[in-house]
Amino acid sequence: QVELVESGGGLVQVGGSLRLSCAASGSNIFSRVAMGWYRQAPGKQRELVARISSGGPTNYAEAVKGRFTISRDNAKNMIYLQMNSLKPEDTAVYYCNIVSSTPLGYWGQGTQVTVSS
Repeated sequence: QVELVESGGGLVQVGGSLRLSCAASGSNIFSRVAMGWYRQAPGKQRELVARISSGGPTNYAEAVKGRFTISRDNAKNMIYLQMNSLKPEDTAVYYCNIVSSTPLGYWGQGTQVTVSS
């Protein structure tokens, strides 16, 4: 069965860094499709913050451009998000998932990132 397990979140001060990891399993599509990191802050809708295609090109939301870096290891079905210069507005639960017009229909438990000022 499909599984997405996010890890690496935590409490960090403004300006700090965190590296999130996502382990994808249960399907052979993960290495062949675009993957992304999404986040959902309290009271807000989930938003896509970083995307990486199967071949490596990346895209970022304006709010995180220049501070976050997404990467992937297709051989291990792992997706990473390096987050630098963190701000209080980055506080959210972070999820990884495919980026597709056909949703996977499954979300992992996410990992909480809290940036304190």
